[in-house]
Amino acid sequence: MADKLELNVEKGLLEETPANVLVLNLYEGVKIPSGATGSIDIALNGLITKFVIGQEGFDGKFGSMYTLQTYGKIGAEKILLVGMGKAKDFTPNRLRELSAKVIKKCKKMTNAKRVISVLHGAGIGGYDPELSARMITEGTLLGSYTFDKYKTDKKTQKVNEFVIVDMDEENCKKAKAGMKKGKIIASAVNFTRDLSNEQPSYATPSKLAEIAQSLKDVEVKVYDRDEIAKMGMGAFLGVARGSSQPPKFIHIKYNGSNQKLIQRKIAIIGKGICFDSGGLDIKPPSSMLNMKDDMSGAAAILGVMSVMKDLKPSCEVHGIIAACENMPGASAYKPGDILTAKNGKTIEVDNTDAEGRLTLADALCYACDLDVDEVVDLATLTGACVVALGSVASGIMGNHQPTIDKLIKCANAGGEKMWQMPMFEDYKDSLKSDIADMKNTGSRMGGTQIAGLFLQNFVKKVHWAHIDIAGTAYIEKPQNEFCKGATGAGVRTLINYIMS
Repeated sequence: MADKLELNVEKGLLEETPANVLVLNLYEGVKIPSGATGSIDIALNGLITKFVIGQEGFDGKFGSMYTLQTYGKIGAEKILLVGMGKAKDFTPNRLRELSAKVIKKCKKMTNAKRVISVLHGAGIGGYDPELSARMITEGTLLGSYTFDKYKTDKKTQKVNEFVIVDMDEENCKKAKAGMKKGKIIASAVNFTRDLSNEQPSYATPSKLAEIAQSLKDVEVKVYDRDEIAKMGMGAFLGVARGSSQPPKFIHIKYNGSNQKLIQRKIAIIGKGICFDSGGLDIKPPSSMLNMKDDMSGAAAILGVMSVMKDLKPSCEVHGIIAACENMPGASAYKPGDILTAKNGKTIEVDNTDAEGRLTLADALCYACDLDVDEVVDLATLTGACVVALGSVASGIMGNHQPTIDKLIKCANAGGEKMWQMPMFEDYKDSLKSDIADMKNTGSRMGGTQIAGLFLQNFVKKVHWAHIDIAGTAYIEKPQNEFCKGATGAGVRTLINYIMS
């Protein structure tokens, strides 16, 4: 959960603005700072140039930091000088990452209640106050996040206020607009992280349904077990059979900011396995440890839909979640069972631990019946994707190259990485069944692509993309702007995609 951190923009002179910490920047290789850093250096009688750069050798490498006292010569008590790296390499995404590092550093400092910062802007394709403020805001809120809900001793130092200061009125106006959008996006990501980090006894299918029903300015329909059965979702219900927690099929609809302007209808689907034990093909303990995060796709959909009221896109958006647990209970589905999906196709259960694709199968059928133009599903689906791409990139595939290209572009703009995986027809042979239309698993070789080909059987008449976030949804150590734990993978991509 992010600290209750207040972010603002103020018009004023950095030298005169009171603060505990003033954040300044320096590009790599710069010996005599200019701009805001240069002005503060003059006010400090050359302390930055002569001492920090000259004697201490601070070189401005990306992410490097140096703290110095101001001895009352300016309004701030301390300066945090941060390295921006080489100017030619600096991008909006690096600014977001750097801002996360800055707030993490400030939270470790003694008495850093009020932090002020320059409006970093040079080196990201021209000075753009709105974009700069958005990236600073996103990074600050993502970097200040910790999930300490269940800790009784919360020792982290608090930063109460983070303020961007600029002396130009127009810059401040644009920065406020950027900060507003940054807050919306970061809130969606952190909302998602909270859900994915939650204990599985809390984040049940019923709880996800309750959260969906609490969202503002959207229509929500939650189907229970009997209604799910009437819709013919035998694949989804097969997975849900082993758990005492009832399944919930959740449909959230945002109607668009202006019905007359709607040109696109989009369905976004999130895998909602609230805990995955593997079922009767039970996982080893080490593989089960973080399976609370197997609903990260569903959490991302809830995160995205939670901010539709603020972003107000002109398209119609459907958020869809088939939520259940995969447990080895007395009624659990078994290897060898035949399940019938919503579209009538039959599936031989080859492995009960390949459950996510079964729930997604029925969700895809449902989405395609909504008369939408595009369907994007987001799922922690395959260990093979983790092996192939690690925790840095999500895998993507689908039936429409322009849609895939657009999603990759939206991911890049949001600071997320995606890599397209092939969907060669050759892989289909391993899904063949002697007694049903298909099996739910095939060869371990090319497992990510085979899962994609399985899902394609349940897509009709729409542009479709499948995003595998198995490696990116939950990380075991800090990475970029994120601490260990849930990352909210896919949220920024989907928001950019919807708003594009």
